[in-house]
Amino acid sequence: MSTSENFITHLLELRKRLLNSAVALLLVFICLFPWASDLYTILAHPLLAKLPKGGQMIATDVTTPFFVPLKVAMMTAFLISLPYILYQVWRFVAPGLYLHEKRWIVPLLVSSVVLFFCGMAFAYFAVFPIVFGFITAAAPKGVAVMTDIDKYLSFVMSMFVAFGLAFQVPIAVILLVKTGMVTTAKLRDIRPYVVVGAFVVGAIFTPPDVVSQFMLAMPLWLLYEAGIIAASWISRPVKPVATPK
Repeated sequence: MSTSENFITHLLELRKRLLNSAVALLLVFICLFPWASDLYTILAHPLLAKLPKGGQMIATDVTTPFFVPLKVAMMTAFLISLPYILYQVWRFVAPGLYLHEKRWIVPLLVSSVVLFFCGMAFAYFAVFPIVFGFITAAAPKGVAVMTDIDKYLSFVMSMFVAFGLAFQVPIAVILLVKTGMVTTAKLRDIRPYVVVGAFVVGAIFTPPDVVSQFMLAMPLWLLYEAGIIAASWISRPVKPVATPK
C-alpha cells in the first residue's frame, strides 16, 4: 500500500470513529433533554441547600433559563458517553501500538477516567457543601445571596475541571516513572516542593477562601504520595523464576 493510500485509509478510519462518537453523544443528549431542568436542579443542590430560607438563584439574561440547563444536559451526556468515546479513540490508535504498550496504556486510561470522575464527585459531595456554607455564612447582614445560574454553572465547571485534573496526579507520576523521565527516589526528594506547589495551585484554582484551597491542596499531596507508591510497585523488577537443573 502506498503512502497516499495509507494516509487516506487512516483519514477514513478517523472519520468513522469521530462519527460514531458524535452519534453516541447526540443520542444520549436527546435522551437527557427532557430532564435538562432537573439535571440543573441536582447540580445546584449544594448551593440551594445552603441558602437562607426563601433564598433562590436568579437568571439575569433572557435566554439563560433555557440555555443553561441545556449546557448541563450536554455536559452530562458527554460524561455518560465518555467511555464509548474513549473506546473509539482506542480503536483508532491501538493498531499503531506495540503489545507491551497496550498492556499498560489501557489500565492507565481506565484509571484516568475513573479518577477524573472521583475528582468531580469529591468536589460535588465534599467541597461544594463546605465552600457554599462558608460563603453564605460570611455574607454581611442584610445582603441576600442570589447567584446567577450561568455564573454558578461556570464556577461549578471550573471546580470540576480543577479537581478532575488534580486527581490525575497519580497517573502523571506513574507515566513519569514509566517513561524513565524521573525516579521514585527523586520524587520523594522533591516532596517539600510539591506540598508548597499544591497549596499554590489550590490558591489559584479555587475561590479566595482557606477552606477550598486546603481541600484541593490536600488531595493533590495525598494523590502524589499514592502515585509514588503505585509507581514503585509497577517499576519493581520482576524476579526471574528459577528453573530446575
